[in-house]
Formats: sequence, C-alpha cells, structure tokens
Amino acid sequence: MRAKLLKYMLCVCCTATLFAAGCSAQVPPPRADKELRVGAEVMLAGEYAIFPPSRVAVVGNQTSVVGGTHLVDTLLGQGVRVVKIFCPEHGFRGTAAAGAKVDNSVDSATGLPIVSLYGKNKKPTPAQLADVDVVIFDLQDVGCRFYTYLSTLHYVMEACAESGKSLLVLDRPNPNGHYVDGPVLDTARLRSFVGMHPVPIVYGMTIGEYARMINGEGWLAGGKRCRLGVVPMRGYVRDSVYALPVPPSPNLRNAHAVALYPSLCLFEGTNVSVGRGTDWPFEVIGTPFSTVWDRGSTFGEQKAPAMVFTPQGGKKCFGIDLRGVEPLPCIDLSWLRMMYSLSRPGMFFLKNNFFDKLAGTTELRLQLERGAGEEEIRTSWQEGLERFKEVRHRYLMYPDADEAGAR
Repeated sequence: MRAKLLKYMLCVCCTATLFAAGCSAQVPPPRADKELRVGAEVMLAGEYAIFPPSRVAVVGNQTSVVGGTHLVDTLLGQGVRVVKIFCPEHGFRGTAAAGAKVDNSVDSATGLPIVSLYGKNKKPTPAQLADVDVVIFDLQDVGCRFYTYLSTLHYVMEACAESGKSLLVLDRPNPNGHYVDGPVLDTARLRSFVGMHPVPIVYGMTIGEYARMINGEGWLAGGKRCRLGVVPMRGYVRDSVYALPVPPSPNLRNAHAVALYPSLCLFEGTNVSVGRGTDWPFEVIGTPFSTVWDRGSTFGEQKAPAMVFTPQGGKKCFGIDLRGVEPLPCIDLSWLRMMYSLSRPGMFFLKNNFFDKLAGTTELRLQLERGAGEEEIRTSWQEGLERFKEVRHRYLMYPDADEAGAR
C-alpha cells in the first residue's frame, strides 16, 4: 500500500434541479451504496496520491476518517510526512460548540501541532505554511452556504495561492446534494464568514466541485488561482441522499437534522430556538416570544405536534416537534412564515443583521414582514438561481441518477 500511495505525483484538476414555486416532491431514500468510495479512500488506494518528498498539512476534523481510522493516523502509518493539522470551527475532534473559541493545541494521539482556523486566525499565515509543501483538505460538508467549512476552504485556497503551495481536496458526498434552492448571496452587502460567494443557500455540489468553482470563477482575493487537485469519489450519484457515518458538527447529530438544516438554520438570526442545548438540535423549533403558544394553544393546521422545551439560555420555548416530519427537497418556508406570524411585533429578528447574512439578502426579511406568500418568495429567487445553474454546471464532476443509469 505504501508503495502505491507514494507512487503518483500530485495532479491538478483543470478544470434538473427543483426550482418550482411550490415544493411537494419526496426526498429520495437514503443510499447504502457499498460501491461508494470517498476521495480519501481513492487516494489511499493509490489511484491518486501525493509525491514522496512532500511535507503535508491536513485540514481535518472528526469526519476525516476512512474505515473508522482518522486520515492523519492512516497517512502517518503509510509513511507520509504529516507536519501539522489545521482545524475548522468545532475543533479537530469536533466537540466545540458553534461560535466557541478554538485554540491552537497539540494532538494527543500523534503529537502534531493543531492550528485553529476559527476565530481571529481564519486563514493560514505564510509562517504557518512555511514548512508545508502540500495541504490536504478533508472535511465533510452538508451542502449549505452558511456552513462555515466552505469559508475555511476559501481561506485555505487563498493562503495556498499566495504562498505557492499545492492543495489537494479529498471529495465526500453532499447529503443535501440532490437539490438547489434559496436566494443567491448578495456579496456586495452581506459577505461574511457564513457566506462568502454568490451562491444560493443550497447549491447541490460536493465540496470538491465547490473548490473547483471558487478557483474557476476567480473568487479568491485578487483573482488568484490555487494550485488545486480534487480527488474524486467513485460510485457517487448526486440525486441521492446519503446518511453520514460521522456527525459533521455537534448540533447536526443525525441525517434528519442534516436534512432540516437548510430550512431551520435561518432561525439562528431570529428569537426562535432550533433546540441548541436540548437532545434534538435542528429537529425542534420554539420561541418564548409567541402571541399564541404562550397561552397554551396551538396554531392552525400545523404539520407537527406542539412542543415545550428549554434550550440554552433557560427560557422556556413553545413550538413544534419536527422529529417526525419528512424533509422536502427544498427550503421549507412554511415554518419560517408561521413562526414569524406567531411572534410578538418586533420580537422575531435579532438586531444584529444575522438573519440577512444567513439568507444572503435583505429581501427575504422584508417579504416576511409584509406577509408575502410562498409563491412570491420563491419566484423572486428564480433569476438568481438560473444564473447560478449556468455557473455550477461548469464544475460538476458527477452524473445525476438518470445519467448514471443510462451509462
């Protein structure tokens, strides 16, 4: 295995989604595809690997595993010269809460230095890359623009481009890769660490495809291009739902929460709790600022049972239990519109503009405030989505289910 792994030189990659006004289609069933091999497995099989003299840094966390063994341990066992680890939000072992400070440290298992890429040091510095030849990026994305691993990818690519280092992205499945939806980010006004690129909330691409898009569209500072290689998966079909073997972050604990995340994360910019601090994060929603549930009643023809829970902060929340709800292959606007209608005037949106940053536009907030219907909201997304589809198509590496079946 070691001989195969060290044999190959680093390569450089060159190079009918749902947009209806309504959304009622069913999510395809989860796949347990035994033939699927993620990029790390493909690399370790010797089909695409790094060259022997390279000093390697790994951008990884708890999801960077192959067959239950961490990629860093596997590389060291195969004689690869790993010199340091970079870690994103939530830390190298994935235990830090969202937004929590992640400090530099040392990995107890390997003795390697761990450099945090969250907080003030979001981008590797030239000094941190001085003893590195190749950076290997292996993080599990969930297919949403506001998931910060994308921003970490951007800054790593930018640092590599500026320092003349090579970057190898090991591709992994996108559990929300079977659809594209949501408003496209207004980068002129709302660019932030929870959204850096002109893409919709759900973009339907793997992280390897996304890296190619960042490079190809010139989105790095000064239009620089990273010396980029993407190790593709084998046996991946985009129009399927994959259950991830390892939770990608502390509050996305199961496939159901991952599927609801594109719809529910917008509540992070409001006074509605998504259940952080409970046993069901991103599977429940509720608020202490309700004009209805605080009197013990329920609302209309709700699609899920009422629920009372106490999240972080200790304020009792009245809301809905979504654990039995089947996620739709689109952003479900019904929860957002309903919770806004139930909140006390002026008590829904946080005052820090975070909702607009998550949505990527000011328009969605204004539409909710004036009571716009779902069809109007979805229609306002279409022009941006169509433009994005044209961009996206240039960087896709995998077939849709129909294309795969025809081969």
